[in-house]
Amino acid sequence: MNLNNHIQPAISPLQLWGGLECTVNRVRDNYFSQMDRNGHAARLQDLERFASLGIRAIRYPVLWERTAPDGIENADWTWSDERLPVLQQFGVTPIVGLVHHGSGPRHTSLVSDDFPEKLAEYAGAVARRYPWVDHYTPVNEICTTARFSGLNGVWYPHGTSEATFVRALIIQCKATVLAMREIRKVNPNAKLVQTDDLSRTYGTPEMAEFANFFNERRWLGWDMLCGKIDQDHALWGYLLDSEATAEELLWFKDNACPPDIMGVNYYATSERWLDHRVERYPESRRTSYRGVPHADIECPRVLATPTPGIGPLLQETWERYGLPIAITEAHIDANREDQLRWLVEIWNAAKQVQQDGADIRAVTVWALLGSYDWNCLVTECRGYYEPGPFDVRGPQPRPTAVAHLMRELATGRPLSHPVLQGQGWWRRPGRFLAKPVATRTAVANIADRGAFRSTFPQPILISGANGTLGRAFKRLCERRNLACHVLTRQEMDITDPASVEAAIVRFKPWAIINAGGYVRVDDAEQDIERCMRENTAGPTVLALAAIRHGVRFMTFSSDLVFDGDKGSAYVESDPTAPLGVYGRSKAEAERRVLDSDPQALVIRTSAFFGPWDEHNFVGQALDALGNGRPFAALSDQTVSPTYVPDLVNACLDLLIDKECGIWHLSNGEAMSWAELARRACAAAGVDAGGLEERTASEMGLAAARPSACALTSERGLLLPSFEDALARYLRERETAHEVAKPEESAHYAS
Repeated sequence: MNLNNHIQPAISPLQLWGGLECTVNRVRDNYFSQMDRNGHAARLQDLERFASLGIRAIRYPVLWERTAPDGIENADWTWSDERLPVLQQFGVTPIVGLVHHGSGPRHTSLVSDDFPEKLAEYAGAVARRYPWVDHYTPVNEICTTARFSGLNGVWYPHGTSEATFVRALIIQCKATVLAMREIRKVNPNAKLVQTDDLSRTYGTPEMAEFANFFNERRWLGWDMLCGKIDQDHALWGYLLDSEATAEELLWFKDNACPPDIMGVNYYATSERWLDHRVERYPESRRTSYRGVPHADIECPRVLATPTPGIGPLLQETWERYGLPIAITEAHIDANREDQLRWLVEIWNAAKQVQQDGADIRAVTVWALLGSYDWNCLVTECRGYYEPGPFDVRGPQPRPTAVAHLMRELATGRPLSHPVLQGQGWWRRPGRFLAKPVATRTAVANIADRGAFRSTFPQPILISGANGTLGRAFKRLCERRNLACHVLTRQEMDITDPASVEAAIVRFKPWAIINAGGYVRVDDAEQDIERCMRENTAGPTVLALAAIRHGVRFMTFSSDLVFDGDKGSAYVESDPTAPLGVYGRSKAEAERRVLDSDPQALVIRTSAFFGPWDEHNFVGQALDALGNGRPFAALSDQTVSPTYVPDLVNACLDLLIDKECGIWHLSNGEAMSWAELARRACAAAGVDAGGLEERTASEMGLAAARPSACALTSERGLLLPSFEDALARYLRERETAHEVAKPEESAHYAS
């Protein structure tokens, strides 16, 4: 398939492309493979999922390190033989990548003199194997990879000098030229799609020299390939000072290999602010370059007036090179609604710059299967996962709201998700990590033109204003810029159909969350009628109203729907067998809600702890034991502790994704209440000597409880680990005690 049949002049509609995070980076002698972690290495059916999104092309790996780690003569083509023809069959054009943030097989590296010839040999073999493939990215993000590997010491060969950076840059560029030369011997029409980060640096006047240098340095890979580097280039002297020779630099002028498509990548971290006033910034944003200490921070986290975004950078690229442009990575690590808002902002900016005359071809949604551990630049396997259009944390990849948005963009349908009515975090007032800096940068209209906006955004309607969950949903909805109304029982009685109907007519929500209900497990044994009314009848009334009005509905259940006799953690499909009235009220609510509204979302969870409610078990244990008072806890009931901010954020993501049915959400570990208290004390440095372990019979509890009701999931483990959650809880608790302000919540993924 020829991509030229898909890509027309700039007046043609903007295309949607996709990209698979496929990095195989080396850290010392360890290789980190994204495809092994996201499962695509062994899952052929992903190709159908990708095609369902409406993408016209995909950045797809035939990676040197995976295919021929021991030389061309020992290459194993089985994997790509099976997959590339399927993409062709589905009408999705592969843009084949050969090295993606890698350094090649072990016998070479980015600073080895033989890297260009060896990659060219491999490229020629790929072209002969697949002569119909006509778009290639031999080396992804040349300049960025050279920085990480040669200057910042992050990836192999862990260089930390300007000379190593420049050496890696030259070798990758030469490898690209020679690779395309070998490919074009087989397919003279083969096109080069050369990607790199579309970065831009701003700063205080005192940092102007560095900012100007970084803004020139970002073009070096593209400039080399285009033959733009000679004695008149702004960085000619820098390159020579960094041990490049005039001969090897001028070689590119005689062997120019300009990209057929400029592949520009843009992230929330792509625009940087440099500030000489380091004391204004968190330690994590302080650095030093050439002996000059300064802060280096993402622009959205410090500039009082946001930058216009990608639009002016696309225009700048067009004016510098005059070559066709595709945005080859567009992704943000954020909650779901901000992932949607980011993509729409990028899409609208690309359309506007295209309409203004630049040849903008496509927007690529990056990381179709999400990505792992990019928050530490893939230097460790920490388990930090960022979902994309598909979330791979379950048995099979699960489409998220991003997938639905892609289908709307690909087919030109109106954008439908109500959360697009809000602004992304990078434009909201609460985005700052330091005292905001006033600049002359004006907010352009490019980002917002054509976006889905409403004077009165549709809200989420939340019952249970006075409960732990209700307050947490209100707090996090506000932080995530999700319009909501949290109602007391007086404002909406969920057991009264007329009251529910009136609230829906008044507020016109797109979703309803039932965060209230009867919670006194022991009292329920004598207060059966009220418990059943509030926990069973009320959610059923809400479900019936939700399906009648066509709005999403979510309600909460409990681990107490089980009897504890399974012998292992419970999954969603396990049969319920409650021991008490409270558990029975929740089990019956699950059945009636899903019978009434099959699209409803039912969340089973347990053992809350969080920073905004000191009455939770962990807070009470730490307060008592920390002040020398005894504290009693059950030793014969196993539960799954759940950190409330993680729970609420995951629930909101699932609601936005239009998930339905029963989901188990907890922070993953099973332990007794007594063990929970001990572990919290150990993490907080509190003496647990006053902890009194009791059995349920010793505590004299009125309601029977299952001895082991830990929760796990067969649908996907969406919350971070308990250890991670407990550490964040203690940090936020300490901060709250010190400065008496609420948690600055962030997006966490497991």
